[in-house]
Amino acid sequence: MTDTATPLYRDPDAPVDARVRDLLARMTLREKVGQLNQRMYGWDAYRRTPEGFRLTDALRAETTRFAGLGALYGLFRADAWSGVDHGNGPGAQDSAALAESVQRHVIDSSRLGIPALFVEEVPHGHMALDGTVLPVNLAVGATWDPDLYERAAAHAAAELRARGAHVALVSALDIARDPRWGRTEECFGEDPHLAARLTEALVNGMQGDTTAGFAPDKAPVVLKHFAGQGATVGGRNSAESELGLRELHDIHLPAARAGVRAGAAAVMSAYNEVDGLPCSGNRALLHQLLREDWGFEGLVMADGLAVDRLARITGDAVSAGALALNAGVDLSLWDEGFTHLEEAVERGLVTEEAVDTATARVLRLKFRLGLFERPYDTCELPSPERGRELSTALARAAVTLLRNDDDVLPVRPTVSRIAVLGPQSATHAHQSGDYTAPQRSGVSVLDGLRRLAPPGTDIRHAPGCALTGDDLSGIPEAVAAAAASDLAVLVLGGSSARTAGTDFDANGAARNAVSEMTCGEGADLAGLRLGSAQYALLDAVAATGTPTAVVLIQGRPHLVPDRAGALLTAWYPGPWGGEAVAEILLGRAEPTGRLPVSVPRSVAQLPVYYNHKDIEYGGYVDADAEPRHSFGHGLSYTSFAYGPPRRAGSAIEVEVTNTGRRPGRSVVQVYVRRLLTPVWPRTLELHGFRSVDLAPGERRTVAVPFGTDRFGRAGAVEVRVARSARSALAAEPVVVRLRA
Repeated sequence: MTDTATPLYRDPDAPVDARVRDLLARMTLREKVGQLNQRMYGWDAYRRTPEGFRLTDALRAETTRFAGLGALYGLFRADAWSGVDHGNGPGAQDSAALAESVQRHVIDSSRLGIPALFVEEVPHGHMALDGTVLPVNLAVGATWDPDLYERAAAHAAAELRARGAHVALVSALDIARDPRWGRTEECFGEDPHLAARLTEALVNGMQGDTTAGFAPDKAPVVLKHFAGQGATVGGRNSAESELGLRELHDIHLPAARAGVRAGAAAVMSAYNEVDGLPCSGNRALLHQLLREDWGFEGLVMADGLAVDRLARITGDAVSAGALALNAGVDLSLWDEGFTHLEEAVERGLVTEEAVDTATARVLRLKFRLGLFERPYDTCELPSPERGRELSTALARAAVTLLRNDDDVLPVRPTVSRIAVLGPQSATHAHQSGDYTAPQRSGVSVLDGLRRLAPPGTDIRHAPGCALTGDDLSGIPEAVAAAAASDLAVLVLGGSSARTAGTDFDANGAARNAVSEMTCGEGADLAGLRLGSAQYALLDAVAATGTPTAVVLIQGRPHLVPDRAGALLTAWYPGPWGGEAVAEILLGRAEPTGRLPVSVPRSVAQLPVYYNHKDIEYGGYVDADAEPRHSFGHGLSYTSFAYGPPRRAGSAIEVEVTNTGRRPGRSVVQVYVRRLLTPVWPRTLELHGFRSVDLAPGERRTVAVPFGTDRFGRAGAVEVRVARSARSALAAEPVVVRLRA
């Protein structure tokens, strides 16, 4: 018999929806509104003392305000904005104790014993002290390897849950259409299909099978940002977007659609507007499309302070909160607007039923996580060595060889003297991108080469210049080292590293780019040039005549002239990325990365993405209109030959042969060009891809799935199989006629 003294919502065997209804019926309006607020910065909830962690008066005031706490953001966040470092923040070993202490206080403050959601940033690994840092999303896009990324995402989720946190905020939905945007590094690339496949991998890896709720080592994912944030005008952060509905659906929604289909627990509404209406107040986007059309039943969280921005439209914070709630936002982030929802109900701006609907979604996630039964449980902390292994594997797979004239790479056996030069050569501090916690250690390119080069190799080092500025005083030393060597490795690039001197907006975006920061949230560029001294260094080293390989550590494509024989980009490869770069340079590993974005020759060409509309684009009188390197491009240390493609049932097949003398990986890319369609088509669209590893002389038939559900009313398509978008334009097509 059921114990009638125990509330239904406390019965773990009862259906989740029944538990939610029972709990809602017992809650006051104030308590419900409290569940929809995520006001605090988590680092303000505690202070570290010699005796341990002490909870703050600020936390007590917040839990008193709403008789509990709906969600707490960034309990473990560590960076220059939060001011948390290894001296005052929680590490891997004491995080769970802090989480339990905060959760006990929240539950004790709640009349009904409702636990809080602990929400954390996981842009490329958990943004916490001692958390594994993965390469940034743009590097993940360069791997074209969803399976590897899924394993890395699973590791990140386990680290998060081991520390007592619950929910992961993960960038996945932004599409890189203008590389001047400082958040380009957070995008998987410029293509919707590539982004969709990696978003699926992310959700599958972090959440796992959620049929019976979330496993102890899995974390609900909040996919951000929904939608179209990568289309802001001029590459400026949070600027307006000029998106037609077709462009929105073709380019900026497929990744979100894939994430929803994979079962993502939540999405975050973006800062930008769509057709004049900000996403956080856009009911057509958040309710009609997301919930009605797509059937999404999860949570919608607003981006930081986005609800309050709606007051520019509505007139005050109360009506701004009402607009967001009515549009479909369930959980705010630092906003004032949602704190006034009780008043909004009293004024008739929203109904209590609307509050109930949003509260139910928050509670449902807490029940699915098992927080009412196990509010303090954590999983076993995964091996840090495994985390480093996965991070390095992603970094290795992301390194993309863009040019290799005269086979400068891999380093030849006759090379005995290597000059390692450039401002990125001896530091790992600028390898990890934005949203990175302070790191205890790392491996620079110089470290990696010294560790892995053959015994007896003479490795000389000179930085030459800084990442920014025009100080040329260090160049003569670098030139002397290059002139006395058999090979120069010149490591250039940018940085998203924030320092204590950075000024931040209230939402954490950098207000001013200080020191060497040239990328990241709030660090947008009008041009795509490196620091001026880096070009002078490149010219001077190339002028020595010593064979030179340039390695770019960067969060966006930069403009680099063809001065050196070899050019690689490693993006931001993470703290241990120098080891992966060294392996590629030395030929211990093969370069397998492919560009997830097109690399322009000049900002005057922008936009330069490959999948533009199929019209008769004219060139420029004063410049080439084609990108310097196209989407999908990437060289190997071997060569491959493709046979003619053929359709075989629900797949496109092609024979691939390694025609070189080294093993290697070819990324077979299937593009389509729509022939008969009721709307103007794009020149090319990536439809599928598959990697194949081949020994020298080996031939294999590669089958790439070919679904026709994406073509709508198109009557026929050309299918082209190639190594990149540019080579696809010249590839022999196969015409596939579709059913009407």
